[in-house]
Amino acid sequence: MADVKRAGSLRKPRPGQQRSVRSSAPPRLIALNKPFEVLPQFTDESGRRTLKDFVEVAGVYPAGRLDRDSEGLLLLTNDGRLQARICEPRYRLWKTYWVQVEGEAQPEQIQQLVSGVQLKDGMTLPAQVRAIDEPALWERHPPVRFRKSIPTSWLEIRICEGKNRQVRRMTAAVGLPTLRLVRVRIGDWELGDLQPGQWRDLPVPGPV
Repeated sequence: MADVKRAGSLRKPRPGQQRSVRSSAPPRLIALNKPFEVLPQFTDESGRRTLKDFVEVAGVYPAGRLDRDSEGLLLLTNDGRLQARICEPRYRLWKTYWVQVEGEAQPEQIQQLVSGVQLKDGMTLPAQVRAIDEPALWERHPPVRFRKSIPTSWLEIRICEGKNRQVRRMTAAVGLPTLRLVRVRIGDWELGDLQPGQWRDLPVPGPV
């Protein structure tokens, strides 16, 4: 894999703002399968695992977030315009998640998720949701903790916005707490066969 010759310059973000990237290096886009309990950042004063433990590429930063307790596709880039295309709400990039929930998802619960759910920070936009069979995924470490007396089920949820911990709050609001959350697609970019901690370079798309 080609090395980035020169790290990009950074503008310090405001609290809660996505870090923007300005780089004179050739544009680069990386797909990472972020493991469970890994922070979506490169540093942590508490010594927890971060992206630095898996991606040793200078000048790239996450395009969007994937919470520590979630797994799957995280895109990283050194190109500010590409980062904006992936992150900014105005581009309405669809993100696909496989979600294991506590309980058997009922048609009316799925319809609630599709129509929009009222959260503390507003109503969610209409989503695309369907029940799926348990997908063939890697084992999670540590494993998901189940309650033996309550069954679980899987949903595929597609959303085009990015409220904080949105999918988890949506499923909880309809009575289906999330047990495991794996992002498998962002726009046209797919997780594919990447295993936890693995990454690969992706073709950089041209201007919009």
